[in-house]
Amino acid sequence: MKMLAVETSTMLGGVAIMDDAEGLVAETRLNIRTTHSEELMTGIDFVLRHAGMTIADIDAFGVSAGPGSFTGLRIGLSTVKGFSYATGRPVVAVPTLEAFAWNFPYSEHPVCPMLDARKKEVYAAVFRWRDEGFEKTMEERSIAPGELAKVLQGPVLFAGEGARIYKDVLRDALAERALFAPSQWGVPSPANVAFLGLKKAMNGEFTDPVRLVPLYIRKSEAEVKFQKTP
Repeated sequence: MKMLAVETSTMLGGVAIMDDAEGLVAETRLNIRTTHSEELMTGIDFVLRHAGMTIADIDAFGVSAGPGSFTGLRIGLSTVKGFSYATGRPVVAVPTLEAFAWNFPYSEHPVCPMLDARKKEVYAAVFRWRDEGFEKTMEERSIAPGELAKVLQGPVLFAGEGARIYKDVLRDALAERALFAPSQWGVPSPANVAFLGLKKAMNGEFTDPVRLVPLYIRKSEAEVKFQKTP
């Protein structure tokens, strides 16, 4: 089975193709400073051509479902839905922070991926390595870094833009228990989205494209303003 996956939850998104027989076939990263819509289709075309494939060769599509950039997630999900409708191939939704945690397999410490949620909060979850995979020990949430630190026990490996922005807050709260991943591992990986998406697809864990929506965690600014409108 061949899986094409897109990751658009952060400013450094990307596309990857994974094959259950060959493993990772192709991957590209997209440094987006405007919107993912300007580069995503170009990236998809790039990985397909360099893999010697066309969209007709893809058996299923995976997408990073959130949390993350509201605009980026909408673009990623809309793109994958469009491919699904056009080809009749199924879709798999992959939680962004779970894919992010897979940057650190076999970690002896709990892993806490953190994305900047603005408003002095982060999107965070906590994962612990068990046997051959990660177990989620804290569900995804939008939370102030200081409040997050209060519920964490023992040494924790932090990663992501949120960890970089609030490094001093976490260090003040946790001291030597706060460990920080190198910056090169600080974003979710398209290859990990493809890897987890392929595992789900092989188990038949597909998502109805019609019902597929981003995992925003909290309401967008536009929704908040709309609700306040008399």
